[in-house]
Amino acid sequence: MKNILVINSGSSSLKFQLIQIPSETVLASGLVERIGLEGAKLHYKTKNFSGSREFAVPNHAVALKAVTDMLLDNEKGVVKNPEEISAIGHRVVHGGNTFSKTTVIDEKVKKAIKNLFSLAPLHNPPNLKGIEVAEKLFPDAPQVAVFDTAFHSSIPEKASKYAIPDKFYEKEHIQLYGFHGTSHKYVTENAQNYLQQEKAKIISIHLGNGCSITAVKDGKSIDHSLGFGPVNGLIMGTRSGDIDQSVIFYMVEQLGYSIQEVSEILHHKSGMYGLTGYSDLRDIEAAAARGNKQCQLALEMNAYRIKKYIGAYAAAMNGVDAIVFTAGIGENSSMIRKMVCADMDYFGIKLDEKQNELRSKEIRKISSENSKVKILVVPTNEELEIARQVMELVS
Repeated sequence: MKNILVINSGSSSLKFQLIQIPSETVLASGLVERIGLEGAKLHYKTKNFSGSREFAVPNHAVALKAVTDMLLDNEKGVVKNPEEISAIGHRVVHGGNTFSKTTVIDEKVKKAIKNLFSLAPLHNPPNLKGIEVAEKLFPDAPQVAVFDTAFHSSIPEKASKYAIPDKFYEKEHIQLYGFHGTSHKYVTENAQNYLQQEKAKIISIHLGNGCSITAVKDGKSIDHSLGFGPVNGLIMGTRSGDIDQSVIFYMVEQLGYSIQEVSEILHHKSGMYGLTGYSDLRDIEAAAARGNKQCQLALEMNAYRIKKYIGAYAAAMNGVDAIVFTAGIGENSSMIRKMVCADMDYFGIKLDEKQNELRSKEIRKISSENSKVKILVVPTNEELEIARQVMELVS
């Protein structure tokens, strides 16, 4: 048995899981939130303990040290010394063109991650900080980077290249990179196993505060809704998704907004929040049920955008065997699933409404028996996927 510590280091948070491989048992999990802010908290859970505590967390070094202390604690811990942790897997959002697979971290890799800061300014810097802190606390454990963009490196050039002058592609590396790759890889592999189809055409729909949809053919990503950055494609919690570029020019040239202000609007003040004043879908669904017209329209717009991509990706793959819903909204919102699957008879997509209303933490089929396309709900587990990839690399 090997103990793999998985770290997902955000700008003001640090998520972690200690997973035993190959049994895939979660020994401990938790989150340090509000790093560098007042009211910072450590949430920690094991088989025999669950609790939180508030304390001063000025930086990621203090956060990870607190996590380490809990893992090693005589009463609440799950390991006796740092040497019992076999390897550490780090989620790194952007690997650019440099990384197309999981990689053992060395100085060269850290430098490359730093060089990609401009492509993911909100994510790669804290990802690198988590790596640097972990190296000091666990000097004997291999540090491994699992890149969110790696799964999408299989997307062919005809789909990943933008129709702008070649110099921007060749010199500046402006192209579709895609995100949520770890999640899409995990759920589509699980779907293939469930369907018992090694070769399958799957449309994977990751719906959370951030949303994306991927066309996966025979286990490989061939197209994806997020592009150079994480604001394209589907309507998200606070992000706009697809928008006519002319709107941006108009906002700057005619309405007087700065580029920074437009970026703030499209990333943090748009999407479902911009349409309704709510970013949490549960609030939007509740308001829609009370008759709120804005929320009803926002839900229709959200589902319509997803349906458009399903049509596009069915065309790209010349068919579809299964549609997969995953992540917080995809796994829990029966309303969104119902709206997306409505009036899709042409594609042979037919929902079993009774199955759709049921809740489960297991993979399940919610399509009717006469549905040509299988509709699946597959709970995602990015931490487990990271642990599997780390183990495969270092074993």
